[in-house]
Amino acid sequence: MSNTKNILFVLTSHDELGNTGEKTGFWIEEFAAPYYYLVDKGINVDIVTPKGGQAPIDPKSNEPDFQTEATKRYFEDEKTKNAIANTAKLSDVNQEKYDAVFYPGGHGPLWDLAEDAQSISLLESFYAKNKPLGLVCHAPAALKHVKNTEGEPLVKGKKVTGFSNTEEEAVQLTNVVPFLVEDMMKEKGAHYEKAGDWSEFAIEDGLLITGQNPQSSNLVAEKLYTKLYS
Repeated sequence: MSNTKNILFVLTSHDELGNTGEKTGFWIEEFAAPYYYLVDKGINVDIVTPKGGQAPIDPKSNEPDFQTEATKRYFEDEKTKNAIANTAKLSDVNQEKYDAVFYPGGHGPLWDLAEDAQSISLLESFYAKNKPLGLVCHAPAALKHVKNTEGEPLVKGKKVTGFSNTEEEAVQLTNVVPFLVEDMMKEKGAHYEKAGDWSEFAIEDGLLITGQNPQSSNLVAEKLYTKLYS
């Protein structure tokens, strides 16, 4: 048990999809698949949000077409649903307790985690202390203002991926989101890569592990787990 690792999951608190009048939040599969992969491996997982309390689930991710074995397991898992309903506040986190951090996506992070000072500080602290960061789909938006110890953008010169411009166009939200993940990464000097739309694709560059889309969430968790025990 002495080798048990602790991973912090950071979810969005934002539930408004721009000015559309529709709701957003985190994408349930991007939480559920990595969460169950890691807890089944014996990892301890804690869940936080900027505001604490209920983490909003993107209602679209509840639709039948997007259900997987992991999401079905989540909806039958009262303990985990309760944890999502009662998240701790990001500002209360003692990062010393954790060995890695994982950010599930959904559109919510584009609004709050991208600009959240606590999240930025947390990611910078983890990275400075040689702890791996896993982010999938829209969650790499949280890296927008994160800097390395030299004060440069963390993603500068790094191989990264995240939700692509063509995928955002496919879901018809290009003109709704505050920025495009792919464009932001490139503007920060990252070497952005992608596979075909909706293909499983993740990149590991040092401590930074990023996944392109919901289909890539489990792969990011696998790479994060391997990194922790390598």
